[in-house]
Amino acid sequence: MVGGRFAPLTNHELEQVHATVLDVLERIGMADPIPVLKEKALARGCKINEHGRLCFPRALVEDVIANAGRAIQWHGQDERYDLDLSGARVHTYGGGEAVNALDPGADHYRPSTIRDVYDLARLVDRMDNIHAFSRLVVATELSDLKVCDINTAYASIAGTQKHTALTFSYAEHIEPTLEMLYMVAGGEKRFKERPFCHGGGCPIISPLRYGVHNSEVCIEATKFGSPVWIVTAPQAGATAPAALAGTLVQVIAEALAALLMVDLVHPGYPVIMGPWPFVSDLRTGSFSGGGGEEAVLSAAAAQVINHYGLVSSVGAGMTDSKSPDNQSGYEKGITVTLAALAGCNNVSESAGMVGSLMGCSYEAIVADNDMLGNVLRAVRGIEINEETLSYDIIDSVVHGEGHFLREPQTLELMRSEYAYPEIADRGTHSEWEEAGSLDMRQRAAERAREILSTHYPEYIDPEVDRKIREKFPIVLSSDDMRSECGRW
Repeated sequence: MVGGRFAPLTNHELEQVHATVLDVLERIGMADPIPVLKEKALARGCKINEHGRLCFPRALVEDVIANAGRAIQWHGQDERYDLDLSGARVHTYGGGEAVNALDPGADHYRPSTIRDVYDLARLVDRMDNIHAFSRLVVATELSDLKVCDINTAYASIAGTQKHTALTFSYAEHIEPTLEMLYMVAGGEKRFKERPFCHGGGCPIISPLRYGVHNSEVCIEATKFGSPVWIVTAPQAGATAPAALAGTLVQVIAEALAALLMVDLVHPGYPVIMGPWPFVSDLRTGSFSGGGGEEAVLSAAAAQVINHYGLVSSVGAGMTDSKSPDNQSGYEKGITVTLAALAGCNNVSESAGMVGSLMGCSYEAIVADNDMLGNVLRAVRGIEINEETLSYDIIDSVVHGEGHFLREPQTLELMRSEYAYPEIADRGTHSEWEEAGSLDMRQRAAERAREILSTHYPEYIDPEVDRKIREKFPIVLSSDDMRSECGRW
């Protein structure tokens, strides 16, 4: 679907934001650039100011924006899941890296595990409106970070054939993970022809400082041959100005600083720009992901990045509710819809997350998939032409049966013009009562259990899987990946 109809900023306001962003990068600059960036930047005319901060000339920033990679595609293990990220095309996917999981029907969270990474991947594998996968939870039981990164990649690609985003604690964890991915793909050449994973991270520590380890990860992630995904996440009122416009300026400046880092080291390498402005509840100082401020700020961030002609990603769907309830529904609905209508190419956090990103709910994945179908239908808009304006049909019905139910157009457009939810209830109240008076969460829980108890895909060839297990410290047991395991 192509978005962009919603524009929270006027053209004049866009120019004001852009001019201030350039001022920030040229005059305030960025602290703590990693050595390779500092070397490349100084060679391109950047300066270290009196505060030791790396400052980027306006002309250089605008040149990098103009020449950055734009033809960005994501490949799935199966080409059915290939995504074109150019223009204002809108896609939705999960992500969030919560440390807690909420089981279907549960009232208490538990620490998330590597098995949850796998189970959530195979649940997303069956969700038509979630277009790609990024780990929704962290394997909290794996204290060895290298083991955790390799196992997260394994569990993700074993559970879904959709394109997968990977994050890494340290740059040196990328090489062994790639070696494993080459084995799954049937060799390095085949993987690089269709890289079904990409890497990246959060290379900025707000306000306006590079983080060493994630900066190194982003540079190393170019080895995937797939776009590098960068996220910057200053929080209004805490690590960014309380004024929403000021937060917008800072998050765009930080995102461009991350783009400059990758581009100066690897000129023209495609980068997915992730300015994720967060918002504080200033009564407490805590993060708030579901309010109207978050919705309009994220939409504005997507609008700015699309204005640059770059590929955008924002976080939307970050409800503060602790369960998939009414609050979750309206908070996700407003934030995801505004980001999508603004034309965000990758609306992340859009499914599954609860508790201000601290938890992931299995039922929410299913319920949010319904929501996303309706959001994407809204993005599609209304097709206006002589045929769809339907004058002749209206004239015929008015002078005929008086209703449109038997009109050929009605049957013809039944599937193409309308989106039908899988879980939401559109029946009568008596039908609802006869079915047990289930609410949305209960229906979503039933569907989640049904999928999780039956959908155990075999996306990795058994012989390849055996070799991977011999070579790498895979924690997820083969028994955990069979329907006989009985967990669900």
